[in-house]
Amino acid sequence: MGEQTFSYNQLFNFTKTVFNKIGCNKKDSITASESLLSADLRGIDSHGVARLSGYVRLWEVKRVNASPEIKVIHETASTAVVDGDSGLGLVVAPFAMQIAIEKAKQAGTGWVSVQNSNHFGIAAHHAMMALQFDMIGMAMTNASPLVAPTFSVDRMLGTNPICVAVPAGEEPAFVADLATTTAANGKLEILQRKNQRAPVGWIQDKDGNSSTDPHELKKGGALLPLGGDKEHGSHKGYALGAVVDIFSGLLSGANYAPWVPPFPAYVPMPEEQPGKGIGHFFGAMRIDAFRPGKDFKKNMDHWIRGFRKAKPVAGEKKVLIPGDPEREMQENRMKEGIALIEPVIKDLEQLAAKFNVSFQ
Repeated sequence: MGEQTFSYNQLFNFTKTVFNKIGCNKKDSITASESLLSADLRGIDSHGVARLSGYVRLWEVKRVNASPEIKVIHETASTAVVDGDSGLGLVVAPFAMQIAIEKAKQAGTGWVSVQNSNHFGIAAHHAMMALQFDMIGMAMTNASPLVAPTFSVDRMLGTNPICVAVPAGEEPAFVADLATTTAANGKLEILQRKNQRAPVGWIQDKDGNSSTDPHELKKGGALLPLGGDKEHGSHKGYALGAVVDIFSGLLSGANYAPWVPPFPAYVPMPEEQPGKGIGHFFGAMRIDAFRPGKDFKKNMDHWIRGFRKAKPVAGEKKVLIPGDPEREMQENRMKEGIALIEPVIKDLEQLAAKFNVSFQ
């Protein structure tokens, strides 16, 4: 399967144009493009421009409002609930995270839950917004029900990612960004495009048996919680995914569990809607609300360097700090460009034709 490399600016300008074509204003088109392409830069190819057409399809079936009136519907000194007005999660999430940061500036910490939103891209993009303010950032979201809880065949939870971003001093920030499943659904989509099998422990078939078929979800199967099966700790992944669902969905008044709207526009909406849209949850914690930032970052550098010096197992060059691979990928792709596989290129070319704009 052929690949072609594109510069960040080329993909950014195209993505911005597409969002503008569906009705996003200039500011939102830029925000959405930055959110989306942060995934490609960090090597999370499943959540970048490969999903652009998916957002367009959601807009076409009127599940995405391209010109939302995002607003705070409840707040205290350190908390808020945001209604995203069915906007792109790529736009709603940065809006909400900025509120969390502003509240943290005043109160020490800020916590914002979001209802009535859509898929927000990668969690790291939003959590990392706090770093420049010497704050710890947190971001999480619930998602389409594709995950079976331990001992079940029913799809009850999403991949429900969590990200925590922590500033350091001289060392790069610590950024832990993870799905609460063994693998995110996007990884299956990549395997499908490459016609490859999935590793054991990622998915199960409709009867609960282990499977390596990356198309299993289309046949009634389910993704597995972090750990894969009970013997390897899937109950822990199930619990983590449930926590994200409760914080994102129940705390905000969004939908939750199997009632979360699906990302693919062709999948019917659940008949029951206990809340509004997809839910997110964000946090910002000012370091100096706990101790002097300079002292904390000095210790954070010491912590990171200690782990970097840990002896690696045979066959591995070094111990990684969460965020290392993505940061290195971003540095490389900003210089060398972003490689897209043929199916994604064709997808983008079809979008270009649809909106009568130039892609290549």
